[in-house]
Amino acid sequence: MEYRIRLERMEFRALHGCYELERKVGNRFTVDLEITAELGDAAERDDVTRTVNYLTAYEVVREQMRRTQHTIERVAANIIEALYAAFPQIRHVTCTVSKLAPPLGGKLEKVSVVLEK
Repeated sequence: MEYRIRLERMEFRALHGCYELERKVGNRFTVDLEITAELGDAAERDDVTRTVNYLTAYEVVREQMRRTQHTIERVAANIIEALYAAFPQIRHVTCTVSKLAPPLGGKLEKVSVVLEK
């Protein structure tokens, strides 16, 4: 049996960007995850060690957000790779990384990338 877990609108201040100023001053980012994993007998046993622990998943994301990258595509790919490494029961991840109020010279709420694996 499979199940899905969602972590929505995790917000971080980070130093990602292709411009030097972005990597010095930083910006606000959000990350949304949808993880599909094999449930096995985790629900029957009521055992968090057999599930995708959302606290651990959050910590994985937070750690990846601390690693400065030039593109949010790379950030999303790093998050996905780290989640697969942390949880062997994962079958699919959709990761959305959004840069809030990007410096594009006009009013824009956010720019996002969505990666799936």
